[in-house]
Amino acid sequence: MESPTAAVSVTGLSVTRGKSLVLSSLDLEVPRGEVVGLLGPSGCGKSTLMRSIVGTQIITGGDVRVLGDTAGSAALRHRVGYMTQNASIYDDLPVIANLNYFAKVIGADPDQVKRVIERTDLGSVARSMAADLSGGQRSRVSLAVALLGKPELLVLDEPTVGLDPVLRVELWALFAELAAEGTTLLVSSHVMDEATRCDRLILMRAGEIIAQDTPARLLQRTNTTNAEDAFLALIHEAEKPASGIRAPGKHRAVSEEP
Repeated sequence: MESPTAAVSVTGLSVTRGKSLVLSSLDLEVPRGEVVGLLGPSGCGKSTLMRSIVGTQIITGGDVRVLGDTAGSAALRHRVGYMTQNASIYDDLPVIANLNYFAKVIGADPDQVKRVIERTDLGSVARSMAADLSGGQRSRVSLAVALLGKPELLVLDEPTVGLDPVLRVELWALFAELAAEGTTLLVSSHVMDEATRCDRLILMRAGEIIAQDTPARLLQRTNTTNAEDAFLALIHEAEKPASGIRAPGKHRAVSEEP
């Protein structure tokens, strides 16, 4: 049963690609108004899970509810913001023209363009062509697009990948501000030191969820002092059944393709 406090509720989610299992019977909840980190190595299924939540992934089984509606339903189009790993912007347009275009597409108030430019610190490149931007700047434009319309849920697929440490800190500070204002954020990463910046963590490996809890409780549970050691301890715990035989009811999932 879906919790009334959950922004996202996933039950028994399975995804196959061809004959290969990518996600295996996942159950998870994302509470409202928190920064929830989805952490795991590249290829573990994070992007497939995120696509399932925003409704762009064909699922094999299970149920995905977002803000009380079925994932991908028309009612959610203006309530969910999604940032993909690759910048989804037009290279032959200036930054501000990109944002004006996407604002019209989703029916956002034109005044929001100025607001998201300020929030993502893009003022100095607002008139620059998207093709001339650095990788970090392009990522921030994609984030600005996702922020248009004041979405209740932001799904951000590795938004800090390739950014320098200063930009990463600035973005995580922005995520915390948005959560404090009531926005729910699901942020994926394969950088374990970003775990401490989240209110809650979902740890994935090989298409399965191996833990869901707050960073403090995960460290306490594993008797470790950092997220990487906690992750390794949880992997060891999950593989404890002797002789390499996995626990009953578990199926090995293949790595998701890039």
